[in-house]
Amino acid sequence: MEDEQSFSDICGGRLALQRRFYSPSCLEFCLSCPRITLRSLTAVTCTVWLAAYGLFTLCENTMILSAAIFITLLGLLGYLHFVKIDHETLLIIDSLGIQMTSSYASGKESTTFIEMGQVNDVVINEAIYMKVIYYLCILLKDPVEPHGISQVVPLFQSAKPRLDCLIEVYRSCQDILAHQKATSTSPEGGDKIISASNRRSHSGMGAYWHRQEDKSEQDHDPASRIGHSV
Repeated sequence: MEDEQSFSDICGGRLALQRRFYSPSCLEFCLSCPRITLRSLTAVTCTVWLAAYGLFTLCENTMILSAAIFITLLGLLGYLHFVKIDHETLLIIDSLGIQMTSSYASGKESTTFIEMGQVNDVVINEAIYMKVIYYLCILLKDPVEPHGISQVVPLFQSAKPRLDCLIEVYRSCQDILAHQKATSTSPEGGDKIISASNRRSHSGMGAYWHRQEDKSEQDHDPASRIGHSV
């Protein structure tokens, strides 16, 4: 099952949150950021070329125009490949862990995986960035101290969604973590093993009881004793 909701980032831009339910123990969130527009691309290109043309009129050197074209193309490729992120995906599987994927505008993907055994909790934290903003983060367990926190991993750092979007993701993450804790501490598996062993022991006792009855009947039956003696 899949549903989609519209939210906004801290700057007022539009965000689309897609939530995919694979099973009660597997859930995926995909947060789509605003794509680069032709207007912004044209504005940046015109600014660089006008500045280069102004330098050309002063210096009368054609290398300035060639350098402006080269810098524009190189800067655009670098921005699409290393900076501009179109999608941020969060995949949670209670038996495996949490996977975070960032898809860039150029098609490059960056993936980070955290095992569920290292996850302590998923919380909403606040920070001061010219104003108070909220962000979702994963608290990792400290291998030395059982109740300590070794690292804080922030989520959706490129999209920077507002608090209402973070609450939706937070609640679903808590449901998955609660399901994982319930399944890891459930005694059903042990009960099944004990009941199976009891059934095997009872069936063995039944077979032994039937053998004892057959033996007693043979002892009381003279014909059976004669047949065995012959």
